[in-house]
Amino acid sequence: MAITPSISAPVTKNPTVSPIAIIGALFFIFGFITWLNSVLIPYLKIACQLNNFQSYFVATAFYVACLVMARPSAWVLKLFGFKNGMSAGLVFMAIGAIIFIPAAITRIYSIFLVGLFIQGSGMAILQTAANPYITIVGPAESAAKRISIMGICNKMAGVLAPIALGAVVLKNIDAFTTNLAKLNPSQKTAELNELASRVILPYILIVIVLIILAVLIYFSGLPEIDTDHEDETVAAANSGKTSIFQFPHLIIGVIALFFYVGAEVIAGDSIISYGASQHIPLSTAKFFTSFTLSSMVAGYIIGIICIPRYITQQKALVISAILGIIFTIAALLTHQYASVFCIALLGLANSLMWPAIWPLALAGLGRYTKIGSSMLIMGIAGAAVFPPLYGFSVDHFKASMGQADAAHMSYLILLPLYLFIFYFAAYGYKKRKHVSA
Repeated sequence: MAITPSISAPVTKNPTVSPIAIIGALFFIFGFITWLNSVLIPYLKIACQLNNFQSYFVATAFYVACLVMARPSAWVLKLFGFKNGMSAGLVFMAIGAIIFIPAAITRIYSIFLVGLFIQGSGMAILQTAANPYITIVGPAESAAKRISIMGICNKMAGVLAPIALGAVVLKNIDAFTTNLAKLNPSQKTAELNELASRVILPYILIVIVLIILAVLIYFSGLPEIDTDHEDETVAAANSGKTSIFQFPHLIIGVIALFFYVGAEVIAGDSIISYGASQHIPLSTAKFFTSFTLSSMVAGYIIGIICIPRYITQQKALVISAILGIIFTIAALLTHQYASVFCIALLGLANSLMWPAIWPLALAGLGRYTKIGSSMLIMGIAGAAVFPPLYGFSVDHFKASMGQADAAHMSYLILLPLYLFIFYFAAYGYKKRKHVSA
């Protein structure tokens, strides 16, 4: 049974903007920042002259922050509350974006990674606040529907982000890479420095937007939610529990989220490089992430219409896991545009996983909701692990089977991830029996 939170008095008595609209704006912002990575991976691979494995450290640096910052994020929320925690997260993301300026000037990959880590740290704080907020701000049975609305905000930003950044940093990139091979070392360095500098102006604009939004959130009338007090039913169920580890369905949910985010980011961040490996021009492939995220938006719309009227959020997760398995197998059995299309359709399979895993994993946590949320945020670190493993697999097998086939067959890594998500959806979410810490 999900918690029934009490809501403390808002900062202003008559907020002019609804909490849903404010949180929707936050989901749009961190969706935009997150999905810029799909362009940064091929962009920095060229600008900093990296191999596949090294280029996916973009995802590692960004998402490992969710693992490192999960518990500190919970402390921030405990101390300052949800609203001010969101504002702090935006400031952190702005600091990380500023670091891209010296990184671009020096063209040092490690500085880019530091900036990405700080951006990821801010996102961890923001996610730890925003996700449980939207989960428990209304009826539990429609939580997946509300998160689906937030998902549309997030993924519409994801559709726009690679198009916007790609148009700037990957402009004429096929001609650029062809010409690069013909240059002497000093000319090559000058061209790569020019390429690296393309990222400066977009990230200056990002910093400005993040700071403005942080100030607006701080002075907004967003109501605070009290998760430290449980309703009588939840309090009775949790009366003998002294540790978060006494909620096995949460632990399984964290693992499911870890696998899901890894699968989602592989599908979104690898598809540009995968398309290029299939002999599709990079000038065309740079739009493929937007196709993946567009299919996610379609899935969210289906969720808004169908949950909970026609289908429960648990059944939606079961169906999503099955679709993930089907589309992965289809991608492995096809080639070129058909295979790319199947990878893009993974966005549809992935769309309702996040909205469904959160309420199923947080159900019945009561006063443990904040720490449970921070543990789920740790699950985002799956995106720090699995995309580099995919890149490593491509580098490892390309000598024996070629770049195209290595990139193709490396998607086998997705199958066990979707199988575990299916287990959580069908059985794992029900494991709420008391266990010893």
